[in-house]
Amino acid sequence: VTLHLNPISSVHIHQKPLVFLLNSPLPLVWKLKTERLAPGIRRVFFVSLGSVVQFEKGNFSLSAETEEKFFPEKNEQLLQWAQKEYGAVTSFTELKISRNIYIKVGE
Repeated sequence: VTLHLNPISSVHIHQKPLVFLLNSPLPLVWKLKTERLAPGIRRVFFVSLGSVVQFEKGNFSLSAETEEKFFPEKNEQLLQWAQKEYGAVTSFTELKISRNIYIKVGE
């Protein structure tokens, strides 16, 4: 699955830390494609067991962290866990089948 990350239109370059929980019932290879995200900013990708994140060539991967994590099975439990762990959830998306996911990040 390719994860496309771009800032919202009102933000020229996104310069804030990000945390992603990438959960799947089956192990996946998450391919990351980014545009206009500032280098050197901490970005964390938690993936379900057996999954990996592949970064595009460039320096984005130098400031990104990937960690396998056991997630709650149901979406409601996952959302509650994320809110407890991080204090807020700004976006939650569930897809049954997808090859590309487009996410706008920003305020």
